[in-house]
Amino acid sequence: MTTDEKKPDDERSVPDTSRRRMIVSGSAAAAGILFAGIAQAQQLSEAPQTMDGLPVPMPPANKTAGPIVAGRDSKLQGRVAVVTGAARGIGRAIAVEFAANGADVIAIDIAGPVSTASNAVPATPQELEETVSLVKAYGRRSEGIRADIRDIHALRAAADRIEQRYGKIDIVVANAGIQYWKPLLDLQDAEWSDVIDNNLNGTAKTIRAFAPKMVTRNYGRIIVVSSMQGRHGTRNAAAYAASKWGIFGLMKSAALELGRYNITVNAVVPGLVATALTLYDTRLTESIAETGYHKPNGPLTPQEAWDRRAATMPLGVGWVQPEDISPAAVYLASDAAAMITGSEIEVTGGDSAKSL
Repeated sequence: MTTDEKKPDDERSVPDTSRRRMIVSGSAAAAGILFAGIAQAQQLSEAPQTMDGLPVPMPPANKTAGPIVAGRDSKLQGRVAVVTGAARGIGRAIAVEFAANGADVIAIDIAGPVSTASNAVPATPQELEETVSLVKAYGRRSEGIRADIRDIHALRAAADRIEQRYGKIDIVVANAGIQYWKPLLDLQDAEWSDVIDNNLNGTAKTIRAFAPKMVTRNYGRIIVVSSMQGRHGTRNAAAYAASKWGIFGLMKSAALELGRYNITVNAVVPGLVATALTLYDTRLTESIAETGYHKPNGPLTPQEAWDRRAATMPLGVGWVQPEDISPAAVYLASDAAAMITGSEIEVTGGDSAKSL
């Protein structure tokens, strides 16, 4: 199917299950556009505006979110998106949420071992293909590309391939990351370097590889995924916290440089999320220790961890789900976020209320 050969909206079926079941269960039921009608656009500001008899400047059409239109904060029809770390977890949720709102999605993942400095079980090629299947279930074009975000040559090759096949790249989500729990003074040099190289350098390389395609078209949405662990120190995870803190500086600097090309750069900031990166005993034990509780013997059960943490959270949840994160990415990728850049959206279930 070529870039212009897309099914009309009325030919796509509507999912009869929730987006959460679609993402988590792997159901491949046919799905489609989530809203049937769009209200007539409304421009509330009066034009031309004047002040003391002089005209007040108005932004050009491509420098504003534009008039009010129902659903503009989630409409991605005709967009082509790239998501790294898309085999599972937050990356998969974002990829599928993009598709549910009209975008074609290319899923990038190493889909294999990354480093010994990672506590999570590696993603698999089968999981990457499952993400692709979930995207296609919404009637969107998709493919999986196995690539290491630490390899800028592989990323640039992927960018060339995607541009040739899909005609453009509108949205890039730099999500791929690893996490390692070990006291700072016990870290081997390679362990520290691997976490920084993957999370911070890999995010920078993703931007450097794909942003030139956006510069050429004078349009783009870049979304990086940081973490609340980048907002504060994290005991026994200094490399991870440092890498995620660095992403904020990278994001803001890229926003300053790329704004003149009509490219926005923003961050989604998850709290504790139910993914393979976090749902294991070491991570949960460290998280619960932040509440002041230390189990005297034996590992925490998932229910114990949930209950202890939920009691400290404004919204009463122990952790959030990947598909709680993905709507924020859709918004930042939409036309409604045209004037948002260099900013962050925190999705934490309430952790945000505890920090500056």
